[in-house]
Amino acid sequence: MDLMARKAEVRKAAFAARKAAYDLDRGGACGLLSSVLAGFRGVPLAGYMPIRSEIDPLPAMAEAAAHGSVCVPVIIGAGLPLQFSRWTPDAALRAGPFGAQVPLVDDFIEPELVIVPLVAFNRTGGRLGYGGGFYDRTLEGLRGRGAVLAIGFAYGAQEFDNLPLESTDQPLDMIVTPEAVIEI
Repeated sequence: MDLMARKAEVRKAAFAARKAAYDLDRGGACGLLSSVLAGFRGVPLAGYMPIRSEIDPLPAMAEAAAHGSVCVPVIIGAGLPLQFSRWTPDAALRAGPFGAQVPLVDDFIEPELVIVPLVAFNRTGGRLGYGGGFYDRTLEGLRGRGAVLAIGFAYGAQEFDNLPLESTDQPLDMIVTPEAVIEI
């Protein structure tokens, strides 16, 4: 089986596992994420606006916004890295590509810590995303300009041992689930 077919197969299984975990989520999934972020108060932080069955980082992002800059990704165009626009819990939002909300007025900043959504992960920092390469390009660019910490945020059910990865896939530095902090 070729790499693309294997990725499609794992994505299908991971989406199902994520949806099942999402359906059981009764809130409070951000507890450990909030604890981790507390160690980085004041560091410019990128979160994300959850779509579909993604685990929701918004409570942790709102907490972090009381101590420093928080931003969310904005898709500029196909094949381009993400840019990050300043966000606050009461920010006016507009619909962005793929259904994610983005700030109504762009105020781009560069984060030093990025909370990364994902479809599947492994314990060595491997991440399978949606297939557009946005986070891979973005993390590569940020890392080329300086230190950036990439924290995957996911349900534990999204862990898969044998992820099909490519050389262009950017590794995560840490993964946080509602039950565990996995340091790479």
